[in-house]
Amino acid sequence: MADYSIYGGPSEDWLAVEADVPALPTGLPVLEIQKLTNEMRSKRAKDAMVALADEVKIQDLTIPARDGYSLEARTYLSAAEAASGDQKRPTYLHLHGGGFLLGTIDAEDATCSRIALDTGALVLSLNYRHTPQWTYPTAWHDVQDAFLWTHQHIADLGRDPARVLMGGISAGAWLTASLTMEMNRGRTARLAGLPPLAGQVLMIPPVVHPDCYGPQLRRLREGAVSSYVENEFAPLLPAARGRLFCELLRVKDPQEDDTNLNPGNATVEQARGLPPTTFGVCGLDPLRDEGLLFAKLLTEADVPTNIHVFKGLPHGFHSVGDKLKASAHWATVMHGGIRWALEQPKASGKFDVTVW
Repeated sequence: MADYSIYGGPSEDWLAVEADVPALPTGLPVLEIQKLTNEMRSKRAKDAMVALADEVKIQDLTIPARDGYSLEARTYLSAAEAASGDQKRPTYLHLHGGGFLLGTIDAEDATCSRIALDTGALVLSLNYRHTPQWTYPTAWHDVQDAFLWTHQHIADLGRDPARVLMGGISAGAWLTASLTMEMNRGRTARLAGLPPLAGQVLMIPPVVHPDCYGPQLRRLREGAVSSYVENEFAPLLPAARGRLFCELLRVKDPQEDDTNLNPGNATVEQARGLPPTTFGVCGLDPLRDEGLLFAKLLTEADVPTNIHVFKGLPHGFHSVGDKLKASAHWATVMHGGIRWALEQPKASGKFDVTVW
């Protein structure tokens, strides 16, 4: 039985900066929280782009959703790669975090630019639809539609269809894991016949709806060591905030064995054949255990895994930036996960964790 509480407790690195980290808006209407947080994220990205803009070629796109809605998207390619004309470079579909409530296309500019510069990939950022205006499964459908559009336009993008990867942060990681699992199980007729993903990168992933957490608890040594108990009042993402995000999805009658909603509850047999998967998990995060339990499941299913734990750090710690020394490790894991998957690694069958 699993016990990952050794990764909990705040790190010295975090304690040194915690007092200076701006508090997230609370006690306000949801739409006001959405507005203020999105403005803060967009400003942070705009400031970072001052040093990055000349190095990256950026293009705005519109992707049609199945209901006729026009989804915002944006591509990023390093200026050097754009000049080379190399059509065998990979494509990375990036899905932002924000609990399905937060996120804008502009707020991802710096993150996606850095991925493009460090990996050589064409990065496609999708602004899937958010709560409370849009509920489950709209965001899931938007991601499927964007993945289909990417392959339908892969020649126009000048990319290799066999080298398409996908990844996300927090809610974006959940969407990634869901699509990848459903494709692997052959349950998405809309995507039938498309090449399999070359890899997925799951940063601070939720992979189970809170109302479907029973199978997760049964894999832990005891309920007292659960990250939902240990990290109930963790900074940046306390358990109550995570539950609010899920409540806004308004999922009707969630079922534990629904792998579209709960990829983390898949069986070993259902997980066989998944692409190489990188995990970045925070030790001081209510979501810690479901990420590591999913990683362990994949190793048992003979899926190549690349597992990292940021010990003693809270969900989304990288948003603090250079003030936190550990922020540099975030890019090492996320960007390195893309490069690692493209090497076509073999499964080790071992649950090996790199601790930062």
